[in-house]
Amino acid sequence: MDRLLEATARAERDHFWFHGFRRFVAPLLAQATAGKSNPTILDCGCGTGNNLTMLRRYGRACGIDITMSGLVYARNRGERQVARASATALPFAASQFDLVTSFDVLYAFDDELERDALNEMYRVLRPGGQILINTAALKSLRGNHSVLGGEVRRYQRGELRDHLVRTGFTILRITYTNFTLLPIVAGVRWTQRLSGHRESTQEMTVPSRPVNAALRSLLALEAAALRVVDMPLGSSLLALARK
Repeated sequence: MDRLLEATARAERDHFWFHGFRRFVAPLLAQATAGKSNPTILDCGCGTGNNLTMLRRYGRACGIDITMSGLVYARNRGERQVARASATALPFAASQFDLVTSFDVLYAFDDELERDALNEMYRVLRPGGQILINTAALKSLRGNHSVLGGEVRRYQRGELRDHLVRTGFTILRITYTNFTLLPIVAGVRWTQRLSGHRESTQEMTVPSRPVNAALRSLLALEAAALRVVDMPLGSSLLALARK
């Protein structure tokens, strides 16, 4: 996980995937915080703290993470609203936050830990508060990055929906993302399966400038389409739900 955080910190600024991710979540963050005055936001699994900068456009954000190296990185870049804790046992009183986010965290939990984490996120939300989740999708896309990230599971849309509803949430939106990249991702992961899965940061490396720009543009088009339609498949799932 430490290696993953180091690679993530290098990629978050420039990599096409992160630019696409921020485009995907922006409309849902605006929807979740609309009409609230300076809402409180908790990011579960804040890693290097980079997403807190994005979240603060919408309210007062703080973050927790279990991995110390990510928190050290965040604090070294001036971030103070972070603490070491697990999403399965949040150190906050009940009904404290207007929005809880969890970006690419749930995939690292087995069934029991995932249930605990969702229950905790539900507990700390105020009535009417919302949860925004991004997680890995489609078991067939497991690859080297899965080994690096400690991936335990990849979700189908119905599976994530069922787990949120079981916790008590009402689904507002759930869609696959990175649909436009699916042929590329599937090809890469198929090749990795043939050679045997191994830990690698290769997919976190920023491609050459022309390739990176082209893929950023592709995801920008998908983000525009997502404002009106859900994607039928994709390498990630994005869900917004209400307590």
